[in-house]
Parts: sequence; structure tokens; C-alpha cells
Amino acid sequence: MPAYHSSFLDPQQSVGNMAILPIRTSFRGPAPLQVNADQDIIDEALYYFKANVFFRTYEIKSEADRLLIYITLYITECLKKLQRCANKSQAQNEMYTLAISRFNIPGDAGFPLNSVYSKPGSPNEVEFMRAYLTQLRQEVGMRVCDKVFVESGKPSKWWLCFAKKKFMDKSLSGPGQ
Repeated sequence: MPAYHSSFLDPQQSVGNMAILPIRTSFRGPAPLQVNADQDIIDEALYYFKANVFFRTYEIKSEADRLLIYITLYITECLKKLQRCANKSQAQNEMYTLAISRFNIPGDAGFPLNSVYSKPGSPNEVEFMRAYLTQLRQEVGMRVCDKVFVESGKPSKWWLCFAKKKFMDKSLSGPGQ
């Protein structure tokens, strides 16, 4: 059975070889805002996460797939942090802290998938990509938090059980973190 791929096949914009797709968000940033659409790339990544996380290889069919890979890896990082949270308020604070903390982007020495992503061409593109990924990380963190902490206020074991999985045997955080 093949992995699930993104349905957003024709991005309006890309930086390096990663698609810049519109998202529904309340966070400020350079992402194009999505209006009058049911689903964005974050919804798609959350929907396919539990199936895709089991794959060791992933065939990239579009630039949007590279964004889907990044979001899937980031969801795993979020789940690792959420394992230590007792309530939704603490979890939201952890997600915000994780989103704005220093992180590597394609082209940086510590980025785990430099073979799959190309480095942004100019310093302006580097800043744009960092700002876009920060905004994306903030929105992903909040949505993951909403999925993990449901009505009861306790974390869902059906989400947290995926915290130890490594999509494509990669992790956005360094070894031992």
C-alpha cells in the first residue's frame, strides 16, 4: 500500500522546492490566507498522519508533498512534547514555545532532509521560509493540541502512542532530544 500524498498539486508559490500553500490561521505571518475552503494542508497532514507515519520511504510526487513531509515530522515533535503535559493550557504553552524556538530549515547543516529539499536561493527567501514555517508550526501545534486534548481534558492515548514513531526514520530534533 503506498503512502498518502497531498492533493494540493499546483501551488501558487514555492521557495526552494517546497510549496508555499495557503492555510487557515489566526497567527500572523507571510502565509497566504485560505478563504472559503474546507481543508488546508495542515488538515490533510493531520488526517493522513496516522497512516503515513509508518512509512520508511516516501515517494515525492509534488512540491506540496515536501510540505506534507515537514508537517508530519513536526506533528511527531509536537506529540513528544505533549506526552509531558497534564492539561490543555500547559500543552498550548508548550506548543507555542516549540513553534517559535530556533529550528533548522532546508539548507542548514542540522536539517535532517537536506537531500530531499533544496536550499532557498536568496537571503530574502531564507527569511520568508523561516517566517512561513514558524507560522505553520504555530498553527500545527494548536491543531494537534486540539486533537490530543479532547472534552475530558485528558490527553488522548490514541494520539500520544504515535510519539515514538519516526516517519521515514527521521526526526526534526537532534538525537537524544
